[in-house]
Amino acid sequence: MIKKTLKKGKKLVFKNILGNFVVENVLLLTTINSFFMANRYLLGFDVGSSSVKASLVNADSGKCVATAFYPEKEAPIMAVKAGWAEQDPQMWWDNAKLSLRKIMSEAGASADEVKAIGISYQMHGLVCVDKDLKALRPAIIWCDSRAVPYGEKAFNELGAEQCLTHLLNSPGNFTAAKLAWVKENEPDLYSKIYKIMLPGDYIAMRLSGVANTTVSGLSEGMFWDFKENRVADFLMKYYGFDSSLIADIVPTFSVQSEVCAEAAAELGLKAGTPITYRGGDQPNNALSLNVLNPGEIAATAGTSGVVYGVLGNVNYDPKSRVNTFAHVNHTSEQNRLGVLLCINGTGILNAWTHRNITPEIGYAVPRLAMLR
Repeated sequence: MIKKTLKKGKKLVFKNILGNFVVENVLLLTTINSFFMANRYLLGFDVGSSSVKASLVNADSGKCVATAFYPEKEAPIMAVKAGWAEQDPQMWWDNAKLSLRKIMSEAGASADEVKAIGISYQMHGLVCVDKDLKALRPAIIWCDSRAVPYGEKAFNELGAEQCLTHLLNSPGNFTAAKLAWVKENEPDLYSKIYKIMLPGDYIAMRLSGVANTTVSGLSEGMFWDFKENRVADFLMKYYGFDSSLIADIVPTFSVQSEVCAEAAAELGLKAGTPITYRGGDQPNNALSLNVLNPGEIAATAGTSGVVYGVLGNVNYDPKSRVNTFAHVNHTSEQNRLGVLLCINGTGILNAWTHRNITPEIGYAVPRLAMLR
């Protein structure tokens, strides 16, 4: 910190940890003080299926200074039919705005102090937008099972060897199969699709006005060919998807885009603030636990429970018991794959049990006391 100590005529003498120095220009003084005193924050959004969280982290200390999530109870999931699960992408955006407003107020942060934005998100969802970048329908999210027959048919007709050696998975119930369902069952809507994206891609698009995605994101949707190191043309051709539906690909860690003027005005952020990171929730959880290299494993529980390990070579489970996707630090020069075992409904079931069966027991009750 810089401290004024005395005056000598028109000159000002200041002391810092390096000793005394003289400043004759008040504008220069203001600049120096701003450099030493201004906070620098990193803003993170987490687009979950239960809520959207926003957090501010001090870029210099690494301390989380404020965090909030909306809604305060589980977000609604629309289930028009058994096995369906949809959410309105606008709801994610609205909850992101509410969360951001709260943390900026709590931290007393200004738009100028937010230096970069990162996004994590619920994986495997499908958002379809038109040429105006407006969502055409509710997002089909990760726990929707309507597309299972479309993935199974592709796996059987293309063959296990083709799918596993190139995709490292069966097309299963992932994003590509969900899009195949839309193509067959909602052809008029399908014809209006300009780009497809994952939930995190959608929030990045709303922030920037630019549609793009990552290799990690494409791999979780079954759109990435690991053997050819490119978009999975053979699966796109099988389903009859035009390659133009895939958004531009950007690195996971990079200046992917910048906050546009419209979003800046809506959110109270600074136009031009860079969006520098995007990752699915499970790769992101592993990143947050510093699980980045072969042999390292993370175990987490949220709406679902996941065990996530890292591979250093392109490999797959021949029996498709686990799923394999590109990790956040995967590149064409350095293979880093996340092997994922998912159990649906762990944290959300725990919350349901607590709310409906044991509401009188707080989460903070010591474990030993609960066992007596």
